[in-house]
Amino acid sequence: MRIISGKYGKRRFDVPANIKARPTTDFARENLFNVLNNIIDFESLTALDLFAGTGAISFELLSRECAKVVCVENYPVQYNFIRKVMQQLGTDSLVPIKGDVFKFIPTCREKFDFIFADPPYDLPKFGNIPELIINSGLLKQGGIFVIEHSKQYDFSDLPGFDQKRTYGSVNFSFFRNSSETIK
Repeated sequence: MRIISGKYGKRRFDVPANIKARPTTDFARENLFNVLNNIIDFESLTALDLFAGTGAISFELLSRECAKVVCVENYPVQYNFIRKVMQQLGTDSLVPIKGDVFKFIPTCREKFDFIFADPPYDLPKFGNIPELIINSGLLKQGGIFVIEHSKQYDFSDLPGFDQKRTYGSVNFSFFRNSSETIK
């Protein structure tokens, strides 16, 4: 795994062979952050990374100076990898949570400027995740939520839908909690 840009940019970490995640490709991640850099000033924001996998998105957010990133990952191998990288970077701005996203969402009382979700594509009820997050109250006014998904999903009819970007086989749908841009 490679951190693309920011204060930890160009750092590489060996991902365990037995990982159960489908990491976002460097190509897709780099393009996602190119889009986000034009609409978000990451410095001092709070972010939530759901279905964190290797934590690549969380570490990109930290590298771009987010004040706090909470990442939720259920699988022990991925969770332990995230904690290991966090220790190697020496950061205390990451809050890794080992747990089920569907149990975390209704119990979380914090609000976030940016939320990213990369659920397993074969997850039952995958299509319900955007509405679950949009209706959860976790996204601050003016906040942005992005979900990574396969081409079989079209979320353009949902409230707050802003745009869809496609990079190879990876699709990102963007939602805003209002018409405001985070700055």
